[in-house]
Amino acid sequence: MGMTDSEAAAIVRFGYEAGHLKRSARTGWWRAGIKDPESVAEHSWRTAVLAYVIALAEGADAERAATIGVFHDLAETRTGDIEYVARRYVSAAKDEAIAADQVRDLPPAMSDAYLAVIRQAEEAATPEAVCARDADKLECLLQAREYQRQGHAEAQTWADNMAEAVRTETGRALARAAMSTDPRDWWREVAALHAAANRRAGEA
Repeated sequence: MGMTDSEAAAIVRFGYEAGHLKRSARTGWWRAGIKDPESVAEHSWRTAVLAYVIALAEGADAERAATIGVFHDLAETRTGDIEYVARRYVSAAKDEAIAADQVRDLPPAMSDAYLAVIRQAEEAATPEAVCARDADKLECLLQAREYQRQGHAEAQTWADNMAEAVRTETGRALARAAMSTDPRDWWREVAALHAAANRRAGEA
């Protein structure tokens, strides 16, 4: 399929805009005393991974759930991250309206596909959207536990709130596990396996 120069330029502009999320902080963490919080893009990355896993366990379309996870906060290139306290005092356009502006110049097939993803995320009526929503909450829970492990005690509030917010059976099971699993356990296990392999090699 051919592409005009103007269409290519529009896609590149969209790519540059998406990249802005790599430099956009998740502002709610400042209230927990985090001076250099994760970016929106970092949050979206792990949300997509978790959405994929949750959807697999729930029998939903994992690729669609992951796609929702990738794009669910892309509107924040235009609004910034409006955290939960600020939402009481400010208003913003719905994500679907922002998305329509973001993809106005993209080829119609691309803009239609993107808008369908955002509409599905906003309506949260499909199994995939529910899985992605749980992934969003679970990602925040994991991040809270990581910040907590770094000494930020206030992050416990985020962990507790997110554990209560998940809806799927899988999400609830993962939330329970996250509350009791040390964020460093995965690395300890890898390091132990590596050390054991080195010992066996030395004994051979």
